[in-house]
Amino acid sequence: MIMLSVDYGDRRTGIACCDNKGLICYPVTVINDGYEKRVIEKVSEIAKEKGAERIVVGLPKNMDGSEGFRAKACEEFALKLKEVSGIETVLYDERLTTVYAHKALNFTDTRGKKRKEVVDALSAVVILEDYLKSLKN
Repeated sequence: MIMLSVDYGDRRTGIACCDNKGLICYPVTVINDGYEKRVIEKVSEIAKEKGAERIVVGLPKNMDGSEGFRAKACEEFALKLKEVSGIETVLYDERLTTVYAHKALNFTDTRGKKRKEVVDALSAVVILEDYLKSLKN
């Protein structure tokens, strides 16, 4: 099953995808837009282009497992995305995904503007990889 993942943010939203066997996850793009309605439309278009059957939206929980303002915003985003796209949408705990993405970029010595351009898409990759692992367990 082809799946898309979304690392939804106030200004940038990272998008990643996996192949139909769920073996390879790859970054697709970063949407540089803070207007929720346009972001939902763009994510819906990408999901349809890729043939996604499920969209995984990162849920930024606090380290203690509680949900703050940002988590509520992602829950609302996921509901609206499902309505607009017509594609099954699930939320998945994204704690520490951005930390892992930054560590990977440190390893490849990616700095400055280039780092800002790719960190959100790389976070979306980590979300999708973690989600796929959870399905196998």
